Amino acid sequence: MKTLEGKTALVTGGTDGVGRLVAQRLGAAGARVLVHGRNAPRGEEVVARIQARGGSATFLPANLASLAAVRELAEAVQQETDRLALLINNAGVGSGRHGAPRETSADGHELRFAVNYLSGFLLTRVLLPVMMAEASSRIVNVASVGQHPIDFDDVMLIHGYDGMRAYAQSKLAQIMFTFDLADELDGSGITANCLHPATFMNTTMVREAGVSPWSTVEEGADAILNLAVSPTLEGRTGLYFDGLRESRANDQAYDSKARQRLRDLSLRLTGPRSRPGA
Repeated sequence: MKTLEGKTALVTGGTDGVGRLVAQRLGAAGARVLVHGRNAPRGEEVVARIQARGGSATFLPANLASLAAVRELAEAVQQETDRLALLINNAGVGSGRHGAPRETSADGHELRFAVNYLSGFLLTRVLLPVMMAEASSRIVNVASVGQHPIDFDDVMLIHGYDGMRAYAQSKLAQIMFTFDLADELDGSGITANCLHPATFMNTTMVREAGVSPWSTVEEGADAILNLAVSPTLEGRTGLYFDGLRESRANDQAYDSKARQRLRDLSLRLTGPRSRPGA
């Protein structure tokens, strides 16, 4: 990996699984890493590991099931740095056990839509000014190959809830947001790309869903870091990758009207403070 000396990176969900490995590898490459997570002991352990190898890291706690906590996280990032070179929106909630009941966030939104999508939408938009302060910066949204079209008449899945559908819908929302953001930021120096890192990695999320792992977190980390730091992707934006290969997402992601509906809904749900720098 190329040297990242002098660069600051934020990794959400950086205390476990693939996010933990990504944070540690960024630290080893010289980046100052802002490690987000909910579990303070695990967060401090990741920071200690990075520092033990000569790197620089800070733990920033936040429960992304609360939009107020997301705003507090954005404020904490802005207090830590005025230039952010890399934002990796990796934190997420899995599909849960089959037949598990519908859950809601602190704000009353369907939990997977809130944590997997809305939190990253809000965090990214608030942090855009500190990303624009960097000559060239990258946004990487960690999505999934599991994607389900959004029913705009029942986005919160009040009727006929299914955990896998909720998860897949939230992941497609991430991809749609990525494409929309890439168009918005074209020419700004900020690129936005997304990916399915690997299938059923050996992570807590996969194990909690009762699924036997198919791949490793090392494979997933390689794919994420490819979008994050590869020189071959300099200036390229609005892309979806399946692992290390450029691929095609669900058809709804390429529907500009659907993306606009999602953007309008997201701005309403996150409020006026979701504008850049708010």
